[in-house]
Amino acid sequence: MLEPEHAPRPTLVMWDEQYLKYKFSDWHPMHPCRLDLTHRLSDQLEVFNAPNVSLAPPEVAEDAVLATVHEQSYIDQVRKVSADPTLVAEEFGLGTEDDPVFAGMHEAAARIVGGSVIAAEAIMDERTVRAVNFAGGMHHAARSKASGFCIYNDAAAAIFRMLERGAQRIVYIDVDAHHGDGTESIFWDDERVLTISIHESGLSLFPGTGFANEIGGKNAEGSAVNIAIPAMTGDAGWLRAFHAVIPQLVRAFKPEIIVSQHGCDAHRDDDMTNLKLSVDAQRQAALDISQLADELCEGRWLATGGGGYNVTGVVPRTWTHLTAIAAGKPIPLRTYVPETFRRHVLETYGRAMPYLMGDDAQLWWRNWEIGYDPADPVDRTIIATRKEVFPLFGLDPWFD
Repeated sequence: MLEPEHAPRPTLVMWDEQYLKYKFSDWHPMHPCRLDLTHRLSDQLEVFNAPNVSLAPPEVAEDAVLATVHEQSYIDQVRKVSADPTLVAEEFGLGTEDDPVFAGMHEAAARIVGGSVIAAEAIMDERTVRAVNFAGGMHHAARSKASGFCIYNDAAAAIFRMLERGAQRIVYIDVDAHHGDGTESIFWDDERVLTISIHESGLSLFPGTGFANEIGGKNAEGSAVNIAIPAMTGDAGWLRAFHAVIPQLVRAFKPEIIVSQHGCDAHRDDDMTNLKLSVDAQRQAALDISQLADELCEGRWLATGGGGYNVTGVVPRTWTHLTAIAAGKPIPLRTYVPETFRRHVLETYGRAMPYLMGDDAQLWWRNWEIGYDPADPVDRTIIATRKEVFPLFGLDPWFD
């Protein structure tokens, strides 16, 4: 598959080993080793060595920043349990099986927010065009509740900072296997932000939301778009749904900036979900979002991480691809994973790494324009979403 050629744009990557303090426990699925391994692999493949790429450390976001998207009462509770992990506040989602409390939780979570907000400011100040915070993407965190391993919502805080700084139209694209419910809820009534989530259907996966008829608040109908993919969908169906809905709506909305969440838990080797994607398809989604940013936003794009629980074989490869694509230097899928990296993973985690940066998948999908099959569950999903939102953008749900 031919890939578009674009001149490398200034790209800021947020990184500091302090990110590794976001750690619920040694056995929790969201283990910070996935961040360390992503940084290691990107470094060994010389992604950070490109002259247009710079690394910057995050800062712990202040309460005033957190309060732009979270209730102060919730922030106070996070601080309280962070200082005393023997406490729980289950009404705020703190101390649950998904979100057990740990010492330093507030600072660790606020640092992730700080990374995404610094990246947003750099884009608004024109100090960079692209930015990546693969530690971010905490899309389940709502205004007053932790959920799904997410304490504070960094992408929402970054979007709000961009709006404060004068942005008028921002698209948020979420390709995590789970519905981006927290980010959607925060901007539910804000017509300046179009949130698009493509995810496994809530009929089979947490958080049980994100259906086609969830389209935004009364004064912002069409500001939320949900593509609820059936369980067991693979590359071809997922990419068909992506391309049948997302580019059309993004072009109709005409954003100034794209913010994206790249949870890679839709991979076939991720035990937390029921989708069957390859690294190749997830890389393709990043390429497609990059192209939309170049086409519509003069390249302005802030990419975050998200879910991903095959922490050795999937997450580092996927997010290294993401970072390289943002930097304008995509890594070919048949690139060999460096032997030093593979040996480190085997010796440290007892797991064998794939030899290649891709899964050797055959990426192909049917374009919507050549017709649809109402008996196909993926096509029924596409039809449901297009019927709900396309007319609100002046688009024909059947032909555009």
